[in-house]
Parts: sequence; structure tokens; C-alpha cells
Amino acid sequence: MNDPLRTALAELLDGLPPTEVTAAVDRLIASYRGDTPTHAPILRDRADVAAYAAYRMPATFEAVHSALEAFAATVPGWTPGSHVDVGGGTGAATWAVAATWPGERGVTVLDWAEPALALGREIAAADPALEGARWQRARIGKDLTLDATDLVTVSYVLNELAEADRTALVDAAAGAARTVVIVEAGTPAGYARVIEARDRLIRAGFRIAAPCPHSAACPIAPGTDWCHFSARVGRSSLHRQVKGGSLAYEDEKFSYVAATRLPAEPAPARVVRRPQIRKGQVLLDLCETEERLRRTTVTKRHGDLYKAARDADWGDAWPPYDSAP
Repeated sequence: MNDPLRTALAELLDGLPPTEVTAAVDRLIASYRGDTPTHAPILRDRADVAAYAAYRMPATFEAVHSALEAFAATVPGWTPGSHVDVGGGTGAATWAVAATWPGERGVTVLDWAEPALALGREIAAADPALEGARWQRARIGKDLTLDATDLVTVSYVLNELAEADRTALVDAAAGAARTVVIVEAGTPAGYARVIEARDRLIRAGFRIAAPCPHSAACPIAPGTDWCHFSARVGRSSLHRQVKGGSLAYEDEKFSYVAATRLPAEPAPARVVRRPQIRKGQVLLDLCETEERLRRTTVTKRHGDLYKAARDADWGDAWPPYDSAP
């Protein structure tokens, strides 16, 4: 997480009673782990929004940034000239886009919680690239319409919607954007929502750029496993206080899909589990272009590829874009 966002979040809770923030965090945890009704926003007032920003923004930022970085590697040299963040709340995905592709662009953040939009606008003042962003109240669902844009992000939103609203949102994004990036929690249910969206985007004519190395069906047999990744989130002392943790970091598990109409070059394979480093060898679990899952062993005799394997992380392209196959 970049320093301006970290500083803005620290200033956010200054003066708020800790008990009020803690109570809001507890309620938010229960809401995000359960089934959320679509008739009322989760974020109800400034205390809720401040708690959400401190509790969830760092993790959301890192997860979305990881997904965007994976996509950006498939379209080197491309930069979105416009971005719509659907259900963007306080703007974590907007910050992640700015971190992935520095510079100014047209940005619109849509959410139905006015307190979240107001606070997102306030936080965004810390980054000159986001000063011109528009923060607009909108009902995210069947009646949503989107203007044409280069990039649409939808992060941790599908879980809040009924099935009809989810499909309407994905269809609206597909009709408006050149690239759509969707991020959900790294749970079996989150993965199922991502796969549902992935299928709709493919039917709309998009190609999958990441994490999948192909646009065919996911090789994971339904109900046997789920595809997800992990992003390391550094915790400030404030973040640890709000979340009730003691470690200096946490790992955010997430599922995602990046689909595009651009001439992207997906990775030949993707590391879909944490690599296992053994003496003289590295075991990599890969999703491959051949529409299959496979474990491969990279040993010292593979030379530079072995060095790359030792540095490989869960979610990385394989082989790395800058390594010879």
C-alpha cells in the first residue's frame, strides 16, 4: 500500500472513539462473511465507512493491485485512459489502478452508499492523480448503465448482490469496457462467482488475460477445489489495532478474473499454489495453456529457470515473462 493512502487512512480514524470503530468492524466482519441483503448498503454512516476503510481498504488494495499487475504483464505498453470502479466504495480499486498505471485519467467511482463516496472523495485528495475523479451514487444492479470506458473494476461487490443483479452488472461491464477485472474473496463461494462472471464475459466476446492461460473451461472439477491467490498486506500499528491482530502483516486470499478485448498475451502457465522449495528442486503447481492442472519439478539442471523457480510466488506467470522457456 502506498504512503499517501496509508497516511490518509491513519488520519481518518483520528478522533473517532475506539469502541465505536471496533463495534463497526465487528458488524462489518459478520456482514462480509455472511449473505448480504441487496436492499440496504453495508456501509450506513461515517463510523461504518471509517471502520471499513481501516479494516478492508489495505487488503482490497493489495488484492486488486495483484490482479491488475498480472493483467498489465499481458498487455505491456498499454495504459487505460479511463476507468470506472463499480461498487468502489471508498476507492481501494481506484488507488490500485493508479499504482499500476501512474498518471491522470478519467475516473468514475460508483456506489450506492453516499457515506462511502464522501469519504472516498476525501481520501483521494491525498493523490493528485485522483483529484479529478467523479464519485457518483448509483444503484448497483439490474438498472445500472455504464458509459464506454477502457477499464471496469468490480472488487468484492458480487457477494453483495442477488444472482439477477450479478449477471446484470457483468453484462453492463462487458457492454461498456475494453477490459473488465473482477476480484472476489478467495473462498469457494467467491471463486464460484468469479467463474460465473468469467463465463459470461467469454460469451460476450472477451478473452481471458489472467490468471488463466486460456479462455477455455476451468480445469478444476466443480466442488473439488477452487482457484485463489494470496496478497501480503503490511499492517500499520493502527491497522493492527482496528483488526485486533498482533502480526505486522496478513495474507489476503482472493479470486479474480481479468478479461479483455485487447490483443493480450496470457502467461503460458500460472502458479496456482504456493511453490514448494526442496533441496535442489522446486515443485510448481501450474494451470497450463493445454487446459490442465499439472505439477512440474524444476531442478538445478534447469539453470536460470531453477533460479526463477526459487523466486516464483503463488500467482506468478510461468515461466516469467523475462525468462526463456
